[in-house]
Amino acid sequence: MVSIEIVSEEGDMVTVLFKDSDRALLNAVRRNLMGHIPKMAIDSVRFQMGTYDQCSKCEHLNPAGVARRSAGGTGCSKCGVAFEKEGDDYIVWETNSAIPDEMIAQRMAMIPIPTNPEAYSFEEDCPDCKDLVEEDRGCPTCNMIYTLRAFGSKEGRDITARDLTFLGDDSGNVPEAYRDIPITRLFEGQMLELWATARMGYGVHHAKWSPVAGVSFFPRQIATIANEKKAKLLFDLGLRVSKKDFKSGQLKDISKIMDLKKDLHNVGAGTGMSESFDDAIKLEDVDGEFILSFETDGSMTPIEALNASFTKLSQRFNAIKDDIEHVLA
Repeated sequence: MVSIEIVSEEGDMVTVLFKDSDRALLNAVRRNLMGHIPKMAIDSVRFQMGTYDQCSKCEHLNPAGVARRSAGGTGCSKCGVAFEKEGDDYIVWETNSAIPDEMIAQRMAMIPIPTNPEAYSFEEDCPDCKDLVEEDRGCPTCNMIYTLRAFGSKEGRDITARDLTFLGDDSGNVPEAYRDIPITRLFEGQMLELWATARMGYGVHHAKWSPVAGVSFFPRQIATIANEKKAKLLFDLGLRVSKKDFKSGQLKDISKIMDLKKDLHNVGAGTGMSESFDDAIKLEDVDGEFILSFETDGSMTPIEALNASFTKLSQRFNAIKDDIEHVLA
């Protein structure tokens, strides 16, 4: 029976120990984490295009020229102030920026959107949308809507994920740690207005729907001192691992083993000490034990991603089992 132990969890990073397992299972978990976990991501962006006159008094946006006295306008449609002089009575804004709309949409697609698979459905499974044609699908049960309206400045203003507003409760806001992700930079006279729609998807279809990064696994190892005198060359460097970390000549602590691997680079090839050190400390694999490590993009916690991976794997294995039983029946 496979057993799992959380070695460390720090922020969006996690290290997990698998016992009584093999490479096939670890690779299945790895692939599942990257490509088969339900995740919410911005999938379409609608940009509002045009030029506007912003009232200096009430900041209301009026269609360009309509409110200007010189064009026969009657003033701001909200407060009635006459638009006579640009800069004093009104400010002209145009919806453009230094980078194309396609690039802005791509950047927004990679912003981590909080994901709760139990609160939202896939559009094709949504009870309110599944019977509609694809282009008509989309409702609060399967979509998250974000808006953004931002203005530039003379010095230039960075537009980031912090400027996105979720049309719903605070649970849909971009996590605080990721609100400084840049979208574009706007200068005087430039503005950006858009509506973004986030949908559920899988990383196998696009990287924006993959909630993890740096997924890797390797055999668990134990370090043994083969030559105490030569091993002293490493310990005398005063790095992460010392001789007192070894118990009866062995080091089994997983975190310390990872530190030791880094320390060994200081006495390895190209350091001028490799011949003197002569593999004084040996690393040996532990049969049936592997270490999995990865980090999430902030859309969910590492433990949530891991549990989702196990759930999805279980469903797929059960489906295969049912198919086999059906064929052999």
